[in-house]
Amino acid sequence: MERYFPRIIDKLLKDRLEAKGAVLIEGPKWCGKTTTAKEFAQSMLLMDQPNMTLQYQQIAELAPGQLLEGETPRLIDEWQIAPSLWNAVRYEVDQRDAFGQFILTGSAVPITFDKAMHTGTGRISRLYMRPMSLYESEESSGQVSLESLFNKENISASSDSGLEDIAFVICRGGWPRAIGLNEKAALFQARDYFDSIISNDISRIDSVKRDKEKAKRLLRSYSRHIATQASLETIRQDMLANHSDTFDSVTMYSYLDALKKIFVIENAPAWNPNLRSKSAIRTTDTKYFVDPSIATAALGIGPEDLQKDLNTMGFLFENLCVRDLRIYADYLDGTLYHFREKNGLECDAVLHRRDGSYGLIEIKLGGDRLINAGAENLKRIASLIDTDRMMKPSFMLVLCGVAPYAYRREDNVYVVPITNLKP
Repeated sequence: MERYFPRIIDKLLKDRLEAKGAVLIEGPKWCGKTTTAKEFAQSMLLMDQPNMTLQYQQIAELAPGQLLEGETPRLIDEWQIAPSLWNAVRYEVDQRDAFGQFILTGSAVPITFDKAMHTGTGRISRLYMRPMSLYESEESSGQVSLESLFNKENISASSDSGLEDIAFVICRGGWPRAIGLNEKAALFQARDYFDSIISNDISRIDSVKRDKEKAKRLLRSYSRHIATQASLETIRQDMLANHSDTFDSVTMYSYLDALKKIFVIENAPAWNPNLRSKSAIRTTDTKYFVDPSIATAALGIGPEDLQKDLNTMGFLFENLCVRDLRIYADYLDGTLYHFREKNGLECDAVLHRRDGSYGLIEIKLGGDRLINAGAENLKRIASLIDTDRMMKPSFMLVLCGVAPYAYRREDNVYVVPITNLKP
C-alpha cells in the first residue's frame, strides 16, 4: 500500500468537519486533494470515473439525492463535473442538520454561480490545498516553527542543504507523485503537469478552445516575470517579442482567468499597513505560480541551469518559499501579502494573522551579504510602521535557501533556512 504523507491541511479539514455540514477542498490537479479526503471519508463518489461520468451527470440532474447516499463523511470527488450537485449537497446538509456529512473536492472553479445556485454560505466551508511544502515532503526538519517566531522564542537548528538541493526541489515541485522518485522521474512530473495545462486544462475549464502555443508562450513570459509586479501589458509585449501574430489584451485576460480557475496562478496581494510617512504603497499583485516547478517547466530549465543562473534561481526560490509560507499561514489562521512602496522599499512576504499580529519576511537564496542586506531592509520597513495605529511586527525573518544554521541575530532578526521551517 502506498504510504500516505500527512498534510498540514489534515487538521484544518478535521476541524471544519466538526463545525460544518460539508467541506470543499479546492486546488490544482495532482496536489493530493482526493488522497487526503479519502483518509477522512467513509464512502465516496468519484465523478471522473471514465465509464460512469456521463451516467453520474444525468443522475445529478434528475435525482441528485441518489448520489449523496452513503456513510458519512461522503467524498464527492471532482464535483464540478456536475455543478447541480452543489445545491443538492447544500439542501441535504440543511435537511440532515448535522456536521461532517460531505467532503467535496475540485481541481477547477466551475461556472459562475447563477441565481439558481446557492453560495453555500453557512453550510459548505472552503479549504484551499496546494502542492506539498518541504515540511510535508520531509525535506524540512521542522526544527523552527513560525509559531515560535510569533512568540519571540529563541531558536536553534542546523541545515546541510546546498545549492544543488534547493535547485532540485524548485524544479521538482511539491507534487505528491514526484516525492521519493529518482531524479529523472521526479522532474518529469512537473513537465507532464505543464503539458496537461496547455494541451487540455486551459481549454476544458470553460469549453473555450485556446491555442496551445500561445498558452505556452504566455506561461513562459509569466515565468520570466515571476516574483515581480510586472504589468500584464509588459507580459503581453514580452510574449509577442519575435512573433508576428497578435494577442490582444482581452484574449490574454481570458487565458489568465482560465489559469486562475484551474489554480495554476496564485498571485500575492499587496499589504497596506499604517505608515508614519505619506509614502504611496504599490497595490499591484506580485506574480506567482501555485508551485515554482510550473515556471521551470515553462522555461524548459532544470536544476543545473538554475545553478548557472543564480539571479533566475533567486526569483524561483522566492516562489518556493511563498508556496510553503502560504501553506503554513493557513494553518496559523493568517494570510500572506507582499509590500512595496513608491520608492522601491519592499518586503517579499508579510504573514498577517487574523488577530492582527504579523511578521515581516525577506527571502534570500543565501550568503552573508544578502542575509545582512535582507536584515537591514526589514529594519527599515519596521521603522516606518506607525505603532500608534497598529501593532509592531511580531518578528522579522530572513528566510534563506543555503545557510548552515537557524538563529536570532543580535538585532533580533531571525535567520532560518527554508529546510528548517514548519508552521
